[in-house]
Amino acid sequence: MGMNILSCKTPDMALKEVRVYLLAYNLIRLLMAQSAFTADIMPRDISFKHCLQLWLLWSQQADTSDDEQLYGLYMLIAQQRVGKRPGRIEPRAVKRRPKAHPLLTVPRPEAQENIRKKWPLEEAKVSAILVRPQFLRRTGLSQMPRPTKCFGCVGL
Repeated sequence: MGMNILSCKTPDMALKEVRVYLLAYNLIRLLMAQSAFTADIMPRDISFKHCLQLWLLWSQQADTSDDEQLYGLYMLIAQQRVGKRPGRIEPRAVKRRPKAHPLLTVPRPEAQENIRKKWPLEEAKVSAILVRPQFLRRTGLSQMPRPTKCFGCVGL
């Protein structure tokens, strides 16, 4: 349902957004309970995702005041059941891997300007590494003619 990341910036709006998500979640659960009661099955046997998808489709296309259509929606929701899941215990842990790069916390143009300020220093470091004699011997570059300009290097 997109509840993992809040999009607002102020604490009051964050609280409102959490409340709206809780309201939507409980309304879907209520819809599942009503369709389970109508079909005489347990609410745990109904798929939450299937119920959510059907509700979104139905709310866009159907007349919400018609009881026959609502009964049809309940029957459609009750048709998709989840299988028996014995021993279904999931750890409450995040599997998301950390990103290789830090988050962009300043405006993009400011970050680009910071990179431009540091760029000559980074090129000088690369140049200093490439000019060292042990690097030249190890890579076999000492026998090759040295270029006057190299991509990413300064002063070779």
